Amino acid sequence: MPSASSEPPLPTSTVLPPPAVSRTVEVVAGVIRDARGRVLLARRTEGRDLAGLWEFPGGKREPGESAEAALARELHEELGIDVEIGAPLINVPQAYPDKRLRLDVRTIASWHGHARGREGQALVWVPPQKLPSYAMPPADRPVVAALLQPAHYLVTPMPGADDAEWLARLARALESGVRRVHLRAPGLDPSRWRILVEAAARLCRHAGADVLVNADLDLAQELGIGLHMPAARLHALRERPLSADVPFAASCHDRDDLSAAQALGCDFVVLGTIRPTPSHPGIAGIGWDAFAALRESVSLPIYAIGGLVPGDVEEARAHGAQGIAAIRGLWPTD
Repeated sequence: MPSASSEPPLPTSTVLPPPAVSRTVEVVAGVIRDARGRVLLARRTEGRDLAGLWEFPGGKREPGESAEAALARELHEELGIDVEIGAPLINVPQAYPDKRLRLDVRTIASWHGHARGREGQALVWVPPQKLPSYAMPPADRPVVAALLQPAHYLVTPMPGADDAEWLARLARALESGVRRVHLRAPGLDPSRWRILVEAAARLCRHAGADVLVNADLDLAQELGIGLHMPAARLHALRERPLSADVPFAASCHDRDDLSAAQALGCDFVVLGTIRPTPSHPGIAGIGWDAFAALRESVSLPIYAIGGLVPGDVEEARAHGAQGIAAIRGLWPTD
């Protein structure tokens, strides 16, 4: 029987070119948890593509087979367990040199039997917070982000005349469950903005939320908060400007932006716009199909932005997004 590994290899980062062929492989995978909340990973065996990397258990979907039936079959064949399929988690489109893959990941509501590697694959039960330390195929990395990172990324609007009211609305957004915030107010007086950023950072830290300031590296370093770079300034960077324990993100609009963001070690990015928005009048949204086509080139967590609200998270996840980023859709209005 294969033994579990206690020495996970470090993750890698690869920007993949679009495949030379249009062949698409439909794959299903499950997030299986034990009684302690640990997540099961399987190691790809020698002789397979990406051998040695860890992945969420599953396999190929046969023609005419539903995703649920395929996943139940694969988990029985590979692990010897019977499962009840739960809710969809994320559907990741990913380009490889010789194919396109769509990884449909479902949570496993319950399972019965003794999980073992029936096809010679090693298995390991991993505490969720340690999943990022396991080297995985590109398609599996967004799955880890979907399990661990927030589905909503609030972009703050311009403050009005009342700074206290702006901070009060931010506090209400945090109370509603927002756990990742992009502080952005282009054109605001720098001294006023610094005071607001300091106060906003305190609110976010108290709520346990990630907080990133737009474009201002000096302010981010001084306050010990994250940095969000606009696409126009992303390509001028030669290395990650912050340490690995401080959030670093970017706005992206095309494949070149995404490749630059991944090469710099961004923790996540924002991509859009998906739909027309009042803040970008006259600009048509790219739509979900174009989003998915761009998403397949990198393994970064990607928030979709542009005319989206919390009710769009399910559709966003169905196209490979981490979730949604928004101003109006996440900012309290009363």
